[in-house]
Amino acid sequence: MVMQLPLPAACSLGLVDLVVAERQNGIHANFFTGIAGEWRDRVQTYLDHGGSPEHVQSWPAIGPRKKTFHNLYKSADDESAHGLAMAPIRNHDLDLCPACGEPGAPNTLDHYLPKGAYPHFAITPGNLFPMCDACQLKKLEKTGDADNPRYFIHPYFDVFSVAKIVDLIITPPFTAPTFELIPSPALLPGEAALVTTHLRELDIPGRYVRFFRNEHRRLIRNVTTMRASGQAVAETIGAFRNGHADPTPNSWQHVFYSAVLENEDLLEFLVNGDLPAYP
Repeated sequence: MVMQLPLPAACSLGLVDLVVAERQNGIHANFFTGIAGEWRDRVQTYLDHGGSPEHVQSWPAIGPRKKTFHNLYKSADDESAHGLAMAPIRNHDLDLCPACGEPGAPNTLDHYLPKGAYPHFAITPGNLFPMCDACQLKKLEKTGDADNPRYFIHPYFDVFSVAKIVDLIITPPFTAPTFELIPSPALLPGEAALVTTHLRELDIPGRYVRFFRNEHRRLIRNVTTMRASGQAVAETIGAFRNGHADPTPNSWQHVFYSAVLENEDLLEFLVNGDLPAYP
């Protein structure tokens, strides 16, 4: 599902000084000079608390100048300080979404704390990371609520006690199984609560179902071929799983094949059962 990313090389705190310096000959010079100190302080608070909306406050005083910050993000010149800072985040080499684990290169950037409510973090490198369109559409401006102040896992700051944070339960009949995606039972209680809201708010279980159903059919077809050619079914499925362990054990394929290998009844069905003939 999710993978941890290295914090961007550009310093989120130092970028404030660079952006303010670049605006000194422009129409917004007085505005940026006047807020520079507090802007730095708020970025520092963000970094200190890993972007948690439980601890990072909005900044009502800059509400009337929200567009000024948004324009920095929208029109970042390639040679500007913030353009240079954001370029490596945009030009990533990911082949899956770090928020959900779906295969395919994510083609947009997410503001972990949304720029609508937190415009002063619109160009903060530590607040920006690649995300797929489906996650972006589900997340929008959400952060949390009174019961769960923080809905979403932060790919730069959250480190879990176990690497694989979601489990898949595959329930018979194995000719047409049902799938349930849950937080790993090995997680600590606070970790499990965060993973639960992350899964729910991005609708990851609902989005996974089609993939799991299609992957199960592919598995049946592949196992049919394995059995016909005398291959060792469990060992070959293990190779499938291991091949998808990098860059994260929470990729959709790794989660699926791990669930297959951990399900003794399903393995018995695959090795010795009457397999359906899928086209």
